[in-house]
Order: sequence, then C-alpha cells, then structure tokens
Amino acid sequence: MSARTLPLLFLNLGGEMLYILDQRLRAQSIPGEKARKGEAGWTRPGTGFFVFTVMNDIITTMFNKKFMEELFKPQDLYSKKALRTVYDRLAHASIMRLNQASMDKLYDLMTMAFKYQVLLCPRPKDVLLVTFNHLDAIRDFVRDAPSILNQVDETFRQLIEMYTPLSAGEFQLIRQTLLIFFQDMHIRVSIFLKDKVQNSNGRFVLPISGPVPWGTEIPGLIRMFNHNGDEVKRTKFTTDGNYVIPQREGSFDLYGDRVLKLGTNMYSVSKPVETHMAGSSKSLASRAKENITPNPLAKEEMNFLARLIGGLEIKEPGGNETGFRLNLFTTDEEEEHAALTRPEELSYKVISIEATQEPARQEELARILGELDVAEPRAGSTAKGEDLLALMDAL
Repeated sequence: MSARTLPLLFLNLGGEMLYILDQRLRAQSIPGEKARKGEAGWTRPGTGFFVFTVMNDIITTMFNKKFMEELFKPQDLYSKKALRTVYDRLAHASIMRLNQASMDKLYDLMTMAFKYQVLLCPRPKDVLLVTFNHLDAIRDFVRDAPSILNQVDETFRQLIEMYTPLSAGEFQLIRQTLLIFFQDMHIRVSIFLKDKVQNSNGRFVLPISGPVPWGTEIPGLIRMFNHNGDEVKRTKFTTDGNYVIPQREGSFDLYGDRVLKLGTNMYSVSKPVETHMAGSSKSLASRAKENITPNPLAKEEMNFLARLIGGLEIKEPGGNETGFRLNLFTTDEEEEHAALTRPEELSYKVISIEATQEPARQEELARILGELDVAEPRAGSTAKGEDLLALMDAL
C-alpha cells in the first residue's frame, strides 16, 4: 500500500463529483452562471429563495489550505465508509441538499468513473495526468473567482512538487493501491453500459487496441541478447490488437496539453445516467458487508475523520435563505424508489458505534461524524480524546 495515494483518490473523486453536480444543477434549471460562478445570488420570484454560488462554495471548501495540508501528509487509505462521509459533508458545503438516495447515486457515479479511468491508464504515472485533467476542469469552473483559482493552483503546485519526482515503481504501487480500494465495487452505470465498456455484472471491458504507453514500442517483436548484452536474434509475432504510438507525452506542468483524455468531463454532453447494483456486488456485500462496522474506536480512523471532516463545514441557510434540494434522478418518484430498493448493507445513513468500551471516546467520535451536537467534554475524558477535540478546534 502506498502512503501517497490519498490526495490522488480524493482529488479525482472530487473532480467527478463536481462534474455531476454541475450537470445536474443545469438540468434542474438552476441558472448555470449563477450556480457556478455567481454574483451575490439570485431570487426566484415570490419565494425569497436564494441560490448562492454552489460550485464555488464546494470548491472553496474542497481546496481549503489547512484541509489540503492534512490531505497531503503521507498516510494510508482508510475505509470506504470514512471517505464516503467526507464526500457527504463536502457535497453539503453549500446550501444545496441531497437526500440519501441521490447522495448514494452521486457517490456510485464518482467511484465507478474514476475506477474506469485508473483501469485504462496506459502506464501508472498517467494517473497523475488524470488528476491534472480534473484540476484543469475545476480551474475552468472558478475562472472568474481569482481567490478560489489561487487555491486550486496551489494544490496543483503541491501535486507537481510531490508526484513528478516519483519513480515508475512508486506510481505502480499507487495504482495498485487504488485498484485494491475499488476491487469490490461493481456498480452498473447506464452511460458505460450504453457505450459497451461495462458488462451487465458491473465489470469493465478493457480494450486490446489503442495507443501504447509513452516510451514503449508496439508489440510484435521479441529481441534476444547474449551475456554481453549484444542482440543476437529477433523474432516477430502477430497480435490481435491494433496499436499506435502516441505522438507526444502529456504535460506535467501547471498548464499544458495533457494529451490523455481520461479524467475530462464526460457529462459535457447531457446524457441521462443511471446506476444499478450488480448481482455479484450484492452477494459480495452481503458476505462482507463492506466494513459496515469499521472499528470506530481505531485511533487512526478517528484522527483521519477529525482532520478531514473537521475542515468541512456544512453551510446552514440563514435569514431569508432556504436550502434547495438537488435530485440526481429524473423524477422524485425514481429517487424514492431508489431509496427503498437500496441494499441495506450499502446504506450509509446509520453509523454503528459499539457501546461496550470508553463511552467518552465514542461520544467524541459521534461529534466528529455530526451525529451529536458539540458539548463540553465529559469528566473522565481520555487524553487522546482531548487531543482529538483540540485538533478539531484548530481546524
């Protein structure tokens, strides 16, 4: 497992989330310019209902300086439920609200899109180009907001500084860590099924043709060398694929042509997108329950949630403002049906906290997850719990 995987996972999934939200904001007739770049906001006649800069609010929170500092510290990946909780908070960093079924669908689309991109990367280092494609698009979302644009550019510079010096072997470890994270997720997405890149069981169909990785040759030739390193024989063989050599390598600079198209916005042309649980995923989830109780007392998990969630504030509507609901389904009826048919083991609505050890620490964890209101520490709180609260206050 690579300790440098978390920033790439978070930023790429976050980029996919922003693509989806941008598409749905426009599909639900929320003025794109106001919802994305906006001025002070706009009012629906007769309602006093303000829609502020939803995309800007989320991107501002996502690229918060202290949040990024914690994210870029070397650390292992944590459970899927912990990361899902972070994105739940991030999606609600504005006055926009999603109900449980829409949030489930949003997360499904995010994870399956990025999983497909990781699988298609010609070489492990290209995961970084996929990340740059996401950040390039995010930069475009906030091009008229200089302060937010500076936040995104600063993260860009951190990525370049941290990842461009890494060896091919280190990128291979990062890619393997990502694939391990996604290996049990087989959710069918209509846009992938329609393009025949996903089977009915939720598994992706990988192409056997196309460009070869940069710096490599087209398959079809075997060279043999002697003990002195001299080539002594060549043997050709035929392949079933139709391969091409890429014209140039993608740019790893702050600005430039990435060449690779993975990670660009596939929702730029509006298409209805549905998600469905594949049968194999349901049975797997039933056996393993996908860490339905992910050891909530583990110190590392608590610190992870404290550092990440502590920096994500949910914006509550105030005054005359009223939060608006975003629906990722075509109709409210479809959303309600999805909520009713969602496998129970994949629901993220209820967080189980074991009640047999250290009640004070459990209460602190509950505060982190937003289940309880923040109150004064109880008498007898452990030193670790006090440190955890101090860390949250600092954020």
